[in-house]
Amino acid sequence: MPPRRAVTGRSQEPRQRYVEELRLLRAQKGDSLRQLGDVLGWDWSLFGKMESGQTLGSPEVVQALDQHYGTPGLLLTLWELAVADPTQFRERYRRYMTLEAEALSMWHYAVSALPGLLQTEAYAHDLLTAGGITGEELTRQVEARIGRRQLLDGDNTARFRSVLSEAVLRTPLEDVREWRKQLEHLLDMGERRNIVIQVVRQEAGLHALTNTHTMFLRLPDGRTVAWVETGYSGELVEETAAAERLQLSYDLVRDLALTPAESRKFIRQLLEEASCEPST
Repeated sequence: MPPRRAVTGRSQEPRQRYVEELRLLRAQKGDSLRQLGDVLGWDWSLFGKMESGQTLGSPEVVQALDQHYGTPGLLLTLWELAVADPTQFRERYRRYMTLEAEALSMWHYAVSALPGLLQTEAYAHDLLTAGGITGEELTRQVEARIGRRQLLDGDNTARFRSVLSEAVLRTPLEDVREWRKQLEHLLDMGERRNIVIQVVRQEAGLHALTNTHTMFLRLPDGRTVAWVETGYSGELVEETAAAERLQLSYDLVRDLALTPAESRKFIRQLLEEASCEPST
């Protein structure tokens, strides 16, 4: 049976549908981009980038557009669908991203960089830039990464535990002010009821996950799958025995970590040290 055509004739791809609605609503209102910027108080070029698909914009901007167009919740809903759309991620990550969105709980170990769910925009920007991503693709990938944080927002969200190697926190951003913001963000996230952050000090020595970034997802069907990653490749581990072996290694590493309270104290200490450094 051939796929059903959309009755409206509009795209069924979330990001493109969002862009189409932005253009249609502005055309119906009769606003120019400059007029829209003047009325809502944002630079008009932002709306041009949103309508060309270069950026999705922030939820605050989208809510303002909903109010301006008299479409309460419509654009914000489309924005949320676009942010959550796994096709915005590189192909090798899409299967994992789909499972991550369904997960009831997540456990993570970081070797050298913070997990995407805990990154600020500046951290994500610098990390992806270091990986060779530039231009519009960089903008899209940063937005996609920051959009994933919605998985941790709300009352019935997944539980998330992140165990960080001390090396992660000893590798700052070049901009000291942005690094302080990242550390403050970690402390804020650690205050949430569904998030636990722990640190493994370097003095703990070598262990089973010394060079292995790992994320475990507990899925609604009771399975646990793992994502194992290096800077250049990643593998989704769905075979039960292999995932269990990795989880045993994770449990052993967690036993080496500082308690959540001790970890917060350690991060605060790093924040105080960063606050004493001159800004660049």
